Amino acid sequence: MAEHNELGKQGEDIAGAHLRGLGMEILETNWRFRKYEIDIIAKEGDFIVIVEVKTRRTNYFGEPQEFVNRAKQKQLIEGANAYIENKKLSLEVRFDIVSVLYNEQKSAVYLIREAFSAMG
Repeated sequence: MAEHNELGKQGEDIAGAHLRGLGMEILETNWRFRKYEIDIIAKEGDFIVIVEVKTRRTNYFGEPQEFVNRAKQKQLIEGANAYIENKKLSLEVRFDIVSVLYNEQKSAVYLIREAFSAMG
């Protein structure tokens, strides 16, 4: 596995553990449907939580969450719609980002709730 893929997998594992620790139920990881891919789909209360995980070794070029651009947000919104339709769910949807800084010296995990909305 390429180094960046391994880092991404480690970040997703860290993020999943963090979300579980906050009481979220993880429904899916790396959910794929057609051209869509969602890192983590969780449930918290009456919300389906669509989680994008961004992992970096350093924040030298910016915080990890800053790399979730408009195009990625649009893809996540469309993917969430596909998931909700596919599973025939009628819950509210929230979009969160988990930012992970992970290197040999330390790791830091930040949850950004309601990072963006489907309304734009």
